[in-house]
Amino acid sequence: MQTETDKVRLDKWLWAARFFKTRTLAVEAITGGKVHLNGNRVKPGHGVATGDQLRIRKGPYEFIIQVKELSTRRGPAPVAAMLYEETPESRITRDRLAEHHRLSTIAAPHTDRRPNKKQRRQITRFIGKDTSH
Repeated sequence: MQTETDKVRLDKWLWAARFFKTRTLAVEAITGGKVHLNGNRVKPGHGVATGDQLRIRKGPYEFIIQVKELSTRRGPAPVAAMLYEETPESRITRDRLAEHHRLSTIAAPHTDRRPNKKQRRQITRFIGKDTSH
C-alpha cells in the first residue's frame, strides 16, 4: 500500500482493485470512455488519489465508487475490495438490473441446441405448414 500523497496510474489501480482481469483490458475500457474520473474522461496514465470518484461501466452494469486506498499490486479479492467503497445508489441500481436480467432469462427460457428432425416436424405440424399430408 502507498501513502495518501502518492498517485497511482488509473489502469494499474483498476487492475489491482480487480475491476479488470488484465491491464490491457483496463486500458481499453479507459480509452473507450467506459471509465470516468471525477466526471471527466481521462487517459490510462492519469493519476488516481484517495478520495477520487470513479464511474466504471462494465457491460450493462455501472459502478460508482470512491477510492479509499491506493495499490499497484493485485492481491486477493477481499483485499482488493478494501481499496474502494461503492455508493449505495450504485449498488441498488446494479442489484435491480441484475434482478431484471435474472427474471427475463427465467421468463424466456432458451435451449442450448437446435431442434432435431423429429422436433422440427412437430413444429411444422403445429404451425400448420405440414406439406407431407
